[in-house]
Amino acid sequence: MQATVATFDPTTRGGSVLLDDGTTKSFDHTAFDASPLRLLRLGQRVRLDTDADGVVTGLRLITMA
Repeated sequence: MQATVATFDPTTRGGSVLLDDGTTKSFDHTAFDASPLRLLRLGQRVRLDTDADGVVTGLRLITMA
């Protein structure tokens, strides 16, 4: 699932993203720490990894293949 970074706090390493359908989804430091990213910027497009319950478990940059 793809989304746009809406908020990010580099101190807590948590934030929220805006899904393409307009829904806001939060993520915490565990999801950010599971990713290879060091920083997120507002408006950046990311791909979300989620578990069966829809909890964000990781974030990745969208790359062109």
